[in-house]
Amino acid sequence: MKFKLFVAGLILMASYSCKTEPTSSLADYQGEENYSVIISETKVGYLKAETSGDTIKIDYDYKNNGRGPTMKETIVLNAEGYPTQWEVNGNTTFGNAVNEQFSLEGGEASWTDATGSGSASLDAPKFYVNQFGSPYTAVLAARLLMDAPENTLPVLPAGNLTLTKMEDLTVPNTSGDGELALTTYALSGADMNPSYFIMDDSDRFFAYISPRYIVVREGYEGEEKDLRQLAENYSAERYETIQKEYAHNYDKKVRIANVKVFDPKTMSLTDPVSVVVEDEKITAIEAADATGDDEVVIQGNGGTLVPGLYEMHAHTGDNGALLNILAGVTSFRDMGNNTEVLSNLIEKINSGVLAGPRVTRLGFIEGKSPYNSNNGILVESQEEALAAVDTYDSLGFYGVKLYNSMNGDWAPAIVKKAHDQGLFVTGHVPAFSNANAMLRAGYDEMTHINQTMLGWVLEPDEDTRTLLRLTAMKRFPGLDLNSDKVQETLNLFVANETAMDPTLSIHERLMLSRNGEVTPGALDYVDHMPPNEQRSLKVALAQIADDEEDKAYREAYDKIVETLKMMKDKGILIVPGTDLGGAFNLHRELELYNQQLGYTPAEVLKLASYDMAQYLGHESLGSIEEGKLADFFLVPGNPVEDIKAIKTISMVSRGGTFYYPSDVYPAFGITPFTEKPEVKE
Repeated sequence: MKFKLFVAGLILMASYSCKTEPTSSLADYQGEENYSVIISETKVGYLKAETSGDTIKIDYDYKNNGRGPTMKETIVLNAEGYPTQWEVNGNTTFGNAVNEQFSLEGGEASWTDATGSGSASLDAPKFYVNQFGSPYTAVLAARLLMDAPENTLPVLPAGNLTLTKMEDLTVPNTSGDGELALTTYALSGADMNPSYFIMDDSDRFFAYISPRYIVVREGYEGEEKDLRQLAENYSAERYETIQKEYAHNYDKKVRIANVKVFDPKTMSLTDPVSVVVEDEKITAIEAADATGDDEVVIQGNGGTLVPGLYEMHAHTGDNGALLNILAGVTSFRDMGNNTEVLSNLIEKINSGVLAGPRVTRLGFIEGKSPYNSNNGILVESQEEALAAVDTYDSLGFYGVKLYNSMNGDWAPAIVKKAHDQGLFVTGHVPAFSNANAMLRAGYDEMTHINQTMLGWVLEPDEDTRTLLRLTAMKRFPGLDLNSDKVQETLNLFVANETAMDPTLSIHERLMLSRNGEVTPGALDYVDHMPPNEQRSLKVALAQIADDEEDKAYREAYDKIVETLKMMKDKGILIVPGTDLGGAFNLHRELELYNQQLGYTPAEVLKLASYDMAQYLGHESLGSIEEGKLADFFLVPGNPVEDIKAIKTISMVSRGGTFYYPSDVYPAFGITPFTEKPEVKE
């Protein structure tokens, strides 16, 4: 009997031991994993993960265009696979320091990120969506979501994550023996768009994929092009589905009834009228109460019809194309892109498969260096640069854009060749040169106001291929704008009739954003965004070390505004673009021109529509007139009185295809800004 009791005791102890020391959720994933970060076919960094016991340590670093993130993570998971500790330390692409912490003890979760601190009492563990971590951590969420009801779980700090299986595929093993089985997934809910990644048949991380940026297991770098194509396909499929559901191509005339039209030539609103569209053109402008047979009627209710806007500093991608249309941005000037990707995207937009603005292409020419941007055509000599001009000309590009790592001494020859072939020239100031040299070389336009102003504060040997081109702006407060060196540059602008593409909104974002505060340009829309997007709008881009640096950046921004006002007063054309993706950011760019540069709302609307159409030679765009293309949007308010009225758009026409933002925004997790107009078909 004693023996039997002893055996029973051992069994109970063994059972108790199993309950108190459960198997680690990472038991099958121990050891080291190594990955390459690739942008546009060039390896630019690495991701390393080491799993030991319940702990994962991640080292993530890449540099492109002289900048990029450096992150180290330590993650501890419980037996179910939920994080109980998570630390992320390092710096963001633009140098903002990162010190993110998460912990789960008992039922109490707490976290600190760049937006501040938060906590929650939980009945059951929740996955934490980090703010700055590496792409590797997508698999940690995926392993939990695979077993969740409908593959969806609530997460911290807010919202839900959903895992969607895309497809199974194989790649040849690096050993040359057999194939590796893979599955691609979409992770959605945290941001406006899903992220795509791949796991192998052991549920280990294999790759994170996007149309331009790839993280892939070491040894499989040769698959990069196919992986990018996969990401392009998935993104295109998502937007093609949205286009089929929400784009309205009516098979009859469309009348927008009872609207006032903004006329850029008089910079005023017309009396109430109705505007008739047939196919892609405006065919009539009639009385507000006019009617016709067999037509669709969209009730304007006394609102304002505004010509479609131009985003003049874009880098086109399908994930932002529809959002721009919904924001009334119907035309893009693309300032540099992968030629093949952009050509395919334009073809899909023009054929109606995808929603998107009309695109005017500039060819990107960059010099090879340790700091070069991996975009466009990279050159190592003046001859190669001149050949790049020929390439872009043969492809029908409107012009070329020169970049940081290119030798500035080549600029005069490049500009002359481009102009001889009828091409427009714009760009950055190449490193170790200055704006005066580019103006004398014949630039038609200068991009980014800081690129011009740096020539007034840098020493000749300082290298703007690095983050110095941003951090050196802290020197701007000491500038005397009436000094000879400043006036010499401005006089060259005037004499050469060179325009300025200042991208003021990105400078505001860089210099005035602070951790924990909504960036000024997002105050009017942040509450409409999904949870993770809201977090991203409360993070500084640059590292603000102390009160002195805070003051320097704020005063530097004021000096930028003062410079642009001086340019405007001298008659230098200001070209509205953002380099931030357009959409809501273009609304902010125009708002800043009104609030800070002294443009009236009507002048801003004319500048961003009619003036840019004229600037690019688009005679059929820029105003709402009979015979012109039907690119316009409807707002309930009066943007001539208040430029903010363009932020509440109820309808957009892009060449006679109609969109109602209130219907589409929920697909992005965005709360609509106004109601859909009444539509009678």
